[in-house]
Amino acid sequence: MRLRITTWNANSVRLREAALRRIVAEIRPDVLCLQETKVEDHRFPHELFAELGFPHRYVHGQKAYHGVAILSKLPLEDCRTRKWCGVDDCRHAICRLPGGIELHDLYVPAGGDVPDPELNPKFAHKLAMLRELTDYFATRRGDGARLVLVGDLNIAPLPTDVWSHTQLLDVVSHTPVETEGLLGLQRAYGFLDAVRAVIPPERKLYTWWSYRARDWNASDRGRRLDHIWLSPALASALVTAEVRRDARGWENPSDHVPVTVELEV
Repeated sequence: MRLRITTWNANSVRLREAALRRIVAEIRPDVLCLQETKVEDHRFPHELFAELGFPHRYVHGQKAYHGVAILSKLPLEDCRTRKWCGVDDCRHAICRLPGGIELHDLYVPAGGDVPDPELNPKFAHKLAMLRELTDYFATRRGDGARLVLVGDLNIAPLPTDVWSHTQLLDVVSHTPVETEGLLGLQRAYGFLDAVRAVIPPERKLYTWWSYRARDWNASDRGRRLDHIWLSPALASALVTAEVRRDARGWENPSDHVPVTVELEV
């Protein structure tokens, strides 16, 4: 069976109906994972996603901030959340797909503007969540799970994941402590970076462009903040991966674009 999984930071799901319709029509995901839904569960637009063909839904949100959702054409089982750093701020949803695939939808904190945990509690929270995630997946290493981890991890780990490696070394999302932390998390369980397994690491590749840019496409000062990782047990199932750069230019866009993998499961 071919399985298409798309992850997208919607930056407020209720503002993005047109973009969501295009994602469903053009990318055709079987499973759509969202971050920054920014809405309480009882106000989530379930009717829209039922119309779009996603009868199985698991949402974990709050008013105005954060929030994750897993929307699926396939049955979802054993859905649950995890909280990190003792804070229930709606950053992690987990569901089981057919074939025993364990899907994790994550939204790692952005971390504010000052890359110093002593001066910036938001940055400290980001680093703490990375450490806790790393410890959790390290304890599971070798468990043989068919696991997919997706989401806005808010870190661009490679020099080619940012428009200027040297100029962004002291900018939150690409500082050494963050990139080393994210790569450490990846190594802790042995995850495969599915997108970079298809699109060579030598190529510049971004999934986010700031709203502040007068012309995001012309300046092209992007960062690859959105990721899809596969466990060793699922790595051989990877068929292809795609980043829809053009979605940043759609009407009323998010500042992130959809990232998709196709698996043969």
